[in-house]
Amino acid sequence: MKIDIDEYAEGAILLDGLEDSIIGIVEEFGNGRRILYSKSKILSILQIRDGMTEQESEEFYDYNILGLYAGKQNAVFLDLNIFPIKKDDKWDFILE
Repeated sequence: MKIDIDEYAEGAILLDGLEDSIIGIVEEFGNGRRILYSKSKILSILQIRDGMTEQESEEFYDYNILGLYAGKQNAVFLDLNIFPIKKDDKWDFILE
């Protein structure tokens, strides 16, 4: 199903040139919908498109992307994919 992201997440901050790293839309009560980006996809874009090293892309991400505050509907970033597994009565979390 195709959606109009500007309409569905009206007012959410979109990061120019990083559209390929969008992986979802999240909601927070009182703040509206926000765009969810994959940190690993952003780093990959910076390295391939902009020719940055791994370290340069991490530094650029930390300072210019993660450190950006543009309002209540600021972008959010997925750092790790984890999977919950219930074993007996205990939860374990496995890193992808």
